[in-house]
Amino acid sequence: MLPTPVDKAFQRSFRGMERGGLLVVAAAILWAGGAEVFRLIETQKVGVADLLLLFIYLEMISMVEMYWRRGKLPVRLPLYIAMVGIARHMMADSTYHSPWLMLAGGGSILLLAIAVLIVRYGHMKFPYPADEQSGDATVHQKADG
Repeated sequence: MLPTPVDKAFQRSFRGMERGGLLVVAAAILWAGGAEVFRLIETQKVGVADLLLLFIYLEMISMVEMYWRRGKLPVRLPLYIAMVGIARHMMADSTYHSPWLMLAGGGSILLLAIAVLIVRYGHMKFPYPADEQSGDATVHQKADG
């Protein structure tokens, strides 16, 4: 069944709203990243936690770019960001000096890494049809890509 002109208009309007939202997210990430860089320049101190935070901002920009280009949001990118975020939190937060909290944080990272492996295995074992992989699908999929 061919889409009607009304369907096409709705698709274009929703795609426009989606693009506008992505621009807002990208601007917020750039703002936060810029503020962090200025703070580092101001204090003239850079620690591992600061570098991990900048890496998180970079990964978030990559995620926005990929969503913009493909119309899909890979599940693995947020998992990677979560792993780096937990590691940063463990380094920056002084309450994590308890051995049990360190084990909990490490266990959380391990669970996220296992989730990445499961998702990756699923993609290798059960690949998407060729039209969805290339981005030629008629419906925008926001599933893992």
